[in-house]
Amino acid sequence: MSPSSFSTDALNYLAHRRVSYFLKVVLAFGVGLLVLQARYQAALEVAIILCITFLPLLLGQRFQVKIPHEFESLAVIFVYLSLFLGEVQGYYARFWWWDIILHTGAGFLLGILGFLLVYVLNEKENVELDLHPKFIAFFAFLFAMGMGAIWEIFEFTMDQLFGMNMQKSGLVDTMWDLIVDGIGALIISILGWGFLQTRDRDSFLEKWIDSFIEKNPRLFRSRKH
Repeated sequence: MSPSSFSTDALNYLAHRRVSYFLKVVLAFGVGLLVLQARYQAALEVAIILCITFLPLLLGQRFQVKIPHEFESLAVIFVYLSLFLGEVQGYYARFWWWDIILHTGAGFLLGILGFLLVYVLNEKENVELDLHPKFIAFFAFLFAMGMGAIWEIFEFTMDQLFGMNMQKSGLVDTMWDLIVDGIGALIISILGWGFLQTRDRDSFLEKWIDSFIEKNPRLFRSRKH
């Protein structure tokens, strides 16, 4: 790695760290402010949201996998926009397009995650897989849709058990959420298929894949028999 590329990587890492820390500080400040306003339920919700933002780091340490800082930052930003601004601050009710944009983004992010999972398995020398690019793209789409369906079940459960209003208009909201999830997942599936066809070195997918491999070399070592 050249000194210039090392410097660029260091600056990118620092930028993502600052974004992540800033949003976590905002959430922590929000908890304190809500407590002072005697909005204890909202304070508890924000505290839970703050804990969720640490999940990528905790899961990475638990399974000894280093998550690329780009993906970790995007996950924290998404949690902040969807749960804190969307649910606690009422952006879903104030802006009709807020839910559409976030669910489209969720489909996009989950599509990337699904694509990375199956692509990494396909590239490992000690895993006997040789998957067609179309299947990898299709898996990414199905993975995102499956996770989206699980989230809708979670919303339904929270509404039924705790009297919340996460589903808003019920079935209509659920169906539109799944539709826009599918749109985001379809976009990344098409982009992923295109990347596999051309192996574009300038693709953001290739950069994320390279970053994951560089951070987790032990996952790509062949097993000695």
